Amino acid sequence: MSVLDSIKNFKLDSLFNKAGSPAKVAAEPRREKEINLVPDIKDDFIKALKFRNFVFFLCIVVSASSLVVMLIFLSIAGGQQGFITAKQNTIEALQKKIADYSDLSDFLTIRDQLKNISLITDNKKMMSRTFNILSAIIPTGDDYINISELSVNLADESPTFTFEAQANAGTEPKIDYKVLDSFKKSMQYLRYDYGEYVDKNDQVIPAYCIVESNTDGSTFRDPERGYYAYWLIDGEGCDPSAEEVEEEVEENILTTENNLSDTELLSEEDILIAPRNTDYQTEDYNGQRVVKIWRTPQYAEWYKSNPSDNEAYMDLSGTIHNIPHFNSSCITYSGTEKDNGTITWTTTNESCLLVPPADAEGNGGISIEDSSNGRNADEELVLRFSAVITFAPEVFNFNNHHMLALPPAGRRNVTDSYSQIQSIFAERATDCAQNDTECITTPTNGGTSSDTNTQPETEPEPEVEKTIEVQEEAW
Repeated sequence: MSVLDSIKNFKLDSLFNKAGSPAKVAAEPRREKEINLVPDIKDDFIKALKFRNFVFFLCIVVSASSLVVMLIFLSIAGGQQGFITAKQNTIEALQKKIADYSDLSDFLTIRDQLKNISLITDNKKMMSRTFNILSAIIPTGDDYINISELSVNLADESPTFTFEAQANAGTEPKIDYKVLDSFKKSMQYLRYDYGEYVDKNDQVIPAYCIVESNTDGSTFRDPERGYYAYWLIDGEGCDPSAEEVEEEVEENILTTENNLSDTELLSEEDILIAPRNTDYQTEDYNGQRVVKIWRTPQYAEWYKSNPSDNEAYMDLSGTIHNIPHFNSSCITYSGTEKDNGTITWTTTNESCLLVPPADAEGNGGISIEDSSNGRNADEELVLRFSAVITFAPEVFNFNNHHMLALPPAGRRNVTDSYSQIQSIFAERATDCAQNDTECITTPTNGGTSSDTNTQPETEPEPEVEKTIEVQEEAW
């Protein structure tokens, strides 16, 4: 027997019996006791088994999860592929349909233009307003100015006119710097006006339904009563109040029909709407039925101190009721009743300056580049000069409808038509020849060829007031 076996079989009964109990020891059966001399090895072995089982379990869980995720991805990929295939089929069908559309190029062109139409409209400039502006700024009469070369620049933010011109006093001596000085100072009195024409219900009349000038370009104007225009009332979409009544009738019919049962009938009383009073005094113009709309208020006819219901009138605040008229964006009107019962009417246009004054840096306004004595094509003595005038940007904007340039109060040009505007232009004047003693030495009133800024200031024009007894123009 080996030593290890001897140790294992060693009896330890006496070690485990309680001392002082020999009888109990003798009565109990004998049991063998063993001592485990390698407990740490066994614990490590058990822990290793547990860790191995945990790893196996974790691998099984991860594998199962991966399988589930893979199945989900496969289902999504399959669904996406089916969706893509369906869309591709739809696209191919639409492409085939588009390819069969014969007017595709025209349609795409129109659609592209429609996208930019608002931008184009906002940036559009009205070059044709040049003639109306020239008629307002160029004086005619005894003292007149002729333009020999004109350049219009609408590309910059502030439009400009650059021109070569000649001033003629009309009487001896014809070289007169007062004409040029008066022309320069008149810029501060120039105004412009724009707005919308409305019917008696204050509905805006489309601009294409308004005729403001005749065939030769002359603005409609009565010498005694002022400016007016013709409203083509029978034109397509030209009567906004009538169209609104039609829409109300249709809406009322639909509402009434929806409230009726199948057995009820729709009577005339159910659908009738009291129409607005859209009756106007019409006249004939070029074979069309038109309504004359006064742009200049008719104070004597329109003012009522105690108007009745639905009566046409103009109150002292300048508001016009039940009359087709022009809603100005620049001019305001007001009336003041005096002690004797007469009404004094005042027009004000402070914000719409045709030629805004130059800023602190000298930009804007009117600038006289140079001036000198010269002779025109008829060999008459004239004052030749070149100038640059900067106008308000709003003057040429397309969105500002019914634009009108207004000359200084008291000066009424007749050259506002295309046929008459040509009188403003003339052949370029030439500087004095070296041997032209008369041209060089001719004395001038109010200045010399080298000094154009020593003229006395022009007196400001008084504010225009009007009474209902004496009718004058509003501008």
